Amino acid sequence: MQPGQMAYDRAITVFSPDGRLFQVEYAREAVKRGTTTVGLKFKDGAVLIVDKRIASRLMEPRSIEKIFQIDEHIGCATSGLVADARVLVDHARVTAQISKITYDERISVEMLVKKICDYKQNYTQYGGVRPFGTALLIAGVDDQGVHLFETDPSGALVSYKAGSIGAGRNVVMEVFEEQYQEGMEMEDAIVLGLKALKKATEEEKLNPKSVEIGIVRQGSNFRRLDEGEVEAVVGKANTA
Repeated sequence: MQPGQMAYDRAITVFSPDGRLFQVEYAREAVKRGTTTVGLKFKDGAVLIVDKRIASRLMEPRSIEKIFQIDEHIGCATSGLVADARVLVDHARVTAQISKITYDERISVEMLVKKICDYKQNYTQYGGVRPFGTALLIAGVDDQGVHLFETDPSGALVSYKAGSIGAGRNVVMEVFEEQYQEGMEMEDAIVLGLKALKKATEEEKLNPKSVEIGIVRQGSNFRRLDEGEVEAVVGKANTA
C-alpha cells in the first residue's frame, strides 16, 4: 500500500484526504484491463465493435457475448467484468419496458443512459457494496437523432461522436482523432472502427470469429451482424 493511501481503499464510503474514492478508481482499472470496445456514429446511425479476445481455440466464440440489445432502438457494448455488465443490461431492459408500458412510447436514449448511471452511482455511495467493474458504450436512435454514450463505473456519462473503452482505448482514440469524419457512410465507419481495433490489438489481421458488431440505424431496430456479414467487413478492413 502506498504511503498516504493508508486504509482509504477498504470502504467505498470513505474519501481519502485528497478527495479520491479508491474503490471507484480500482473499478476503472478493471475496465482498462478489459477487451477493446469501439463505437462510432455515422450518417444515420451508430455501430458498436468488440474484440472478444478468444484465448484458446477450444473456446466457442458464440458463447462470448459482449454486445447486448436493450430495447428495439438501443444497444450497448461492454468492457470489464461481463457479469457486472449483464446485471446493468437487465436493469436497463426493465427500465426501458417500464417506460414503454407507463408512457406508451419508447424511452429516449439519454434518459435511459442517465438511469443506468444513477444505478451505478448508487453503488459508489453505500457501504457493503462495490462499484460495477464495467463501462458501457451505449448506442441508439430516437426523435432527437443518433446517440453514442460512454458510462463510467462512477456513474458519469459522456456523449461521443466516436469513442472507445478497454485496454486499447488510447490507440483507438488516436486513430479516430486523425481519421474520423462526421456524416460517414455506414460501411466506411465500420471499416474505420475495425482498422482502429486491429491497431489496438496489434494483430496483423483480425479474426472474424473474435469480432462482434452491432448496428442501429434510424428507421430500423438494433441488430448484431451475422457471421457472414462480419467476415465480409473484416475482410475489407484487413485489406484496407
